[in-house]
Amino acid sequence: MVDEVTGGETNSGEHGVEQKSSCCAPVAVRDVAVLEVGKAVAASHAAAELVSDMVSLPGGTFLMGTDYAHGFPLDGEGPVRPVTLSPFQIDRFPVTNEEFAAFVEATGYRTEAEIFGWSFVFWSHIPAERFEALVEDTVAAAPWWCKVPGAFWRQPEGAGSDVRERGRHPVVHVSWNDAGAYAAWASKSLPTEAQWEYAARGGLEQKLYPWGDELTPGGEHRCNIWQGKFPVEDTGEDGFRGSCPVDSFPANGFGIYSVTGNVWEWCADWFHASFSAEPQHDPIGPGNGQSRVMKGGSFLCHASYCNRYRVAARTSNTPDSSASNIGFRCVKAG
Repeated sequence: MVDEVTGGETNSGEHGVEQKSSCCAPVAVRDVAVLEVGKAVAASHAAAELVSDMVSLPGGTFLMGTDYAHGFPLDGEGPVRPVTLSPFQIDRFPVTNEEFAAFVEATGYRTEAEIFGWSFVFWSHIPAERFEALVEDTVAAAPWWCKVPGAFWRQPEGAGSDVRERGRHPVVHVSWNDAGAYAAWASKSLPTEAQWEYAARGGLEQKLYPWGDELTPGGEHRCNIWQGKFPVEDTGEDGFRGSCPVDSFPANGFGIYSVTGNVWEWCADWFHASFSAEPQHDPIGPGNGQSRVMKGGSFLCHASYCNRYRVAARTSNTPDSSASNIGFRCVKAG
């Protein structure tokens, strides 16, 4: 079922793959012939309507991207360009375990992590006394990422773990394909990268974070990211080691929560890194590609490795990849 385990962008690992960033989610190379099994189930229940808390946004023109000197130019963060969006609605919170459980109960959907039988888990979140029993392999270029058989959304750290106390945490171990299946069932869609960034900025122009340019204004933590020395020590100064409830930190100016840190969020767009400064209207990205855009950073992001918890920062992963720090939220037109 699994041919390769990879890290994902500039450093080639022993499997001949490239590592994106040591704390970004790793890439899984899997047997795509299996994918249709789960997607067909969700499609058969696409008429279901999920009632959830959404924020209506008027759209309009904003400045997307960044020319931030300490960003990642190869990620395609710039140039800054004016983007005009039509009105849309976006989930106030990332999709939670509670909401995803309702989807699974209604449809019988099986995620790709379940179909393939494994997913990636960050090493320090696996119980030390069970580490050898649970971990089958690690990513060569980023050994803190562990291949754990039996890890999926309901068992985030593999066999013996559960989400009973994490109902309001964002669902994780969901691939782009899984997220799209949920969105279709809920009569929604995944946000375009432009919609996501407009919403995340909360009405502020060209600020690094949804609240401004200072990461911890007045010493106050505003998001769930890594503190300490990555990857060996997370001090948890922000109150969390790992994911946290989606309403743990204040909302941005649009009333939207958890757009920075906590978990990476899938976007609809195929990833590419070549933009112009010309104005755009409702951009949707290229028509094809190999990986999909992810935004927002995660609880593993740290300035020394992955300063991608800025609103303009971006990364990518293959549509069938899943890990313990990848989730999503949805949008609707108008």
